Amino acid sequence: QVRLVESGGGLVQAGGSLRLSCAASGRTFSIYAMGWFRQVPGKEREFVAVINLTGSSTNYADSAKGRFTISRDNTKNTVYLQMNSLKPEDTAVYYCAGDRFFRDAVAPTQRGAYDYWGQGSQVTVSS
Repeated sequence: QVRLVESGGGLVQAGGSLRLSCAASGRTFSIYAMGWFRQVPGKEREFVAVINLTGSSTNYADSAKGRFTISRDNTKNTVYLQMNSLKPEDTAVYYCAGDRFFRDAVAPTQRGAYDYWGQGSQVTVSS
């Protein structure tokens, strides 16, 4: 019904930048809030940034504030994550997610709220 595909990951030096994209296809009208989560081996998938349907409200993990920016273009059914000043600890697989319910005016930050998930994109930051 809904497919999310991430792109833009790769290997960068510390202090560099990457821009992740997540394109949605299928029943895109069923997607409300969207977000980015990341995961490293042996750890839980953690919240990075979320954005509501209209893009009027965003929330960031403390580790991302001031460095990452989430945005969306609903005409293209795409959500982005601009990552600047990258650190080695940002190394992870980054997943985009979509919520099929209009839960509130703000986007939820918990993993369980999201129904659609991409397959992930590896981001590696070298020191």
